[in-house]
Amino acid sequence: MKISKRDALMWFRFFAELPEGEPLPPHQQEIALATFAQIEAAEDVRIAQLQAQIPGLQSLEGRTFFVGDAASFPAGCRSCLLGTGLSAIRKTNRCNVQCKFCYNYGELDDQPPIGEGLWEIGGTRFYEHDLDLLLSIGRRPTGVAYVYLEPFMEIEKYYGVIRKFREAGVHQHLYTNGTLANEENLRALGEAGLDELRFNLGASGCADRVIENMATAKKYIPRVGVETPMTPELFEAFFRKKEKILAAGVDFMNCAELHLNANNLGNYWGENLYVSRMGYVSPVWSRELTQKLMRAAAEEHWGIVVHDCSNRTKFARDLNLRAKEGGWFGASSYGCEFDSMPYAAFLPILEDESFPFLEEEPLPEGYRPGDVVHRRTPGPDS
Repeated sequence: MKISKRDALMWFRFFAELPEGEPLPPHQQEIALATFAQIEAAEDVRIAQLQAQIPGLQSLEGRTFFVGDAASFPAGCRSCLLGTGLSAIRKTNRCNVQCKFCYNYGELDDQPPIGEGLWEIGGTRFYEHDLDLLLSIGRRPTGVAYVYLEPFMEIEKYYGVIRKFREAGVHQHLYTNGTLANEENLRALGEAGLDELRFNLGASGCADRVIENMATAKKYIPRVGVETPMTPELFEAFFRKKEKILAAGVDFMNCAELHLNANNLGNYWGENLYVSRMGYVSPVWSRELTQKLMRAAAEEHWGIVVHDCSNRTKFARDLNLRAKEGGWFGASSYGCEFDSMPYAAFLPILEDESFPFLEEEPLPEGYRPGDVVHRRTPGPDS
């Protein structure tokens, strides 16, 4: 069904008025799905047009796109997309910055602790002295990532665990907003054996002190890069500080496509949104800005890898992980992060005359207003 934008807007205005979580009957589900497919198809063409302007655009075995020297593509990302996946290691439940794009926005004070002396790996809690047991039993991953909130809130607790995984020959990278980094803790991370440190420059607005901390990190840690959700604020701040950032000696920049959940959606209400493969919901400008940044990197010969870590990349990541785990053909954990689709959030893009659908046709019989009746599920006494 190639629903027209006019018909899609009419129906989505109706869907937006329904009680939250109320299911749509099958015909209306088809209308909603057809609308999401039309938006996604139009956005795919916009991305393809931008990619056509990027000199030397490369693909990692069809799973993601980047520019720069393929030999310098981040090993942690290579493990994620081609290896046995990327095991997440979580310790802290705190952060010193509240970012509007954070998936935990508004809930930072409510994050449950892992437990004194405990680490969460693969959803299971371990003491540090349990790691020898884990490594002797479990299949070793090609890489691990220290994720969630801000590890530098208690970074001294990480050194011993990093040593354990270094001795086991497992590649390790860690994420930080960089505001709490200093010469002492960066040196300690390098001595412990951390392979990659990734700075979320969007968290600080590309603050000078964080850029200086990246330069310090390069003295002790083999690979230092930027990984941050791509937003208009980050895009503008990056180009204001571009020369200083590149001079810090970063090896790569991962531009993550911003995706939304119930926590951060309100911070982007009114933006043009799309749904990628009925999974992640994102503003259309996020990946579009990444293409523009990659073009600049290629044309200006920045000498670093710039990676389009898109929703499509994450889709490929999850397919790879489940396949490596022995899952059935096509199995994936990729999916939507909303319990029920926020139809009202898609009204802006349907109202935007500058975002046309590629192809339209009239609604078939049975799908026009008056043909489809919204029926509530009958109760036991009906």
